Amino acid sequence: MNSVDKIFAPALDLDNRLADAVTWEHGGRLWPSSEQQTLTCCRVVDETHDIKSFEFRTADGLPVRFEPGQFMTVSATVNGQRVERCYTISSPPTRPFLVSITVKRVPGGTMSNWLHDNMKAGCELRAYGPSGTFTPTAAPATKSLYLSAGSGVTPLMSMTRASIDLGLNRDVIFIHSARTPADIVFREELARLAKLSPRLRVFFVCEGVGDESDWQGPVGRLSLQLLSQWAPDYLEREVFTCGPAGYMSAVRGLLAEGGHDPARYHQESFDITADVAPAPVAEKAETASGTFTVKLSRSSRTFTMSASDTVLSAAKKAGVAVASSCSQGVCGTCKTKLLEGSVDMKHNGGIREREVQKGFRLLCCSRPTSDLVLEL
Repeated sequence: MNSVDKIFAPALDLDNRLADAVTWEHGGRLWPSSEQQTLTCCRVVDETHDIKSFEFRTADGLPVRFEPGQFMTVSATVNGQRVERCYTISSPPTRPFLVSITVKRVPGGTMSNWLHDNMKAGCELRAYGPSGTFTPTAAPATKSLYLSAGSGVTPLMSMTRASIDLGLNRDVIFIHSARTPADIVFREELARLAKLSPRLRVFFVCEGVGDESDWQGPVGRLSLQLLSQWAPDYLEREVFTCGPAGYMSAVRGLLAEGGHDPARYHQESFDITADVAPAPVAEKAETASGTFTVKLSRSSRTFTMSASDTVLSAAKKAGVAVASSCSQGVCGTCKTKLLEGSVDMKHNGGIREREVQKGFRLLCCSRPTSDLVLEL
C-alpha cells in the first residue's frame, strides 16, 4: 500500500490520515519551526473588505508538511525594522504545494498593513516553519464544535478543508461570529463545504446586518441559548475556539456556564490582534543582577547576557536568529529546549506543563539564573 492509498484507507483513523496527509514518498518533508526560508507569493485573494488571503510557494517548490491548525511566523522589514508575526495557515495540508495565510488589516497593525499594502504575486516573504499544537490530532474526537470570530476562522478552516479533501464525513458543528454578513470570512465556501459533507453544519451570527437588509440569520452575539439551539449536544463535543482575546474569554465563560468540561476545550494560544505593538511596560524597580554565559549546542555559538534581560532579547542582541512573535509568553513561537542550566520563566499560556517537564522554555519570558546551554 503506497502513501496516498494509506491516507484514504478506511482502517486508519482520522488522526493518522490528517497527520500523514502530505507524507508522500516523492517530496513531503518537515520544515522545522526554527528554520527560516523564502516564500514567493503566487496569488492574493480579497476575502472581505479588510481581509486578504496570501498564497505562497516555497523557493524549492517542494510541498510543505504541517497539521491543520498550525501557524507560521512571517518576517519582513517594515520601515527599516525587522518585524515578525504569527499567522495561522488557512490552507489545508492536503494541498501542500501552496500555503496560505489569511490576514485582517488591523488599525495600527504593523505587519497586517504592510502585507495588505505591499504583498502581491511575485513578492517574497521570509517565514519560519509551521508550529503550534492547536490541531485536531492533539485532541481526537468523534464530534467537534468549532467556534470562531473574525479572522480566527483560519485554523478551523484549515481543519475543515482537510477533512473534506480527505473525504471524511466528520460530525462538526461550525459556528462563526462576525460584525456584519459582509464580514463573514469564507462565507460561500463554508456553505459549499456543508453541502459536500452532510455532517458538517455551519451557522453564522452577526452583531448587525450592515448593508444586507435581508439577512435571515440571528443578530447579536453568540449566547448559550443559540449554542443550545444549534448544538444541543455541545456537552459531548470537543471544542476548538479561535478569535480575538475578548471573544475567546466570552466563549470560555459561556461554556463554563453551560457545564462544558474545560478539559475538552482548546483555543489558539496567541491573540490574533497581537499585530499592534504593546504599550511599553515600566521596568521593575528591582531587577536581577549578574552576567551569565549562553551556549548554543547546534551552532556552537556563545554569548553573554545580563540576568535582567530575557534570553530572547539577549540572543537577538547577539545576532542569533530565533523564531519569535508576541514576545509576551503567549504564542509559543520561541519555544526552545534548555539542555543545561536554569531560568526564571513567567509565561502567559504559550507553553504546556508537559513541554516544560521535557525541558522546553519560552525564551521571550525567561531570564537566566545560571549559565545556559540551549538547543539552538
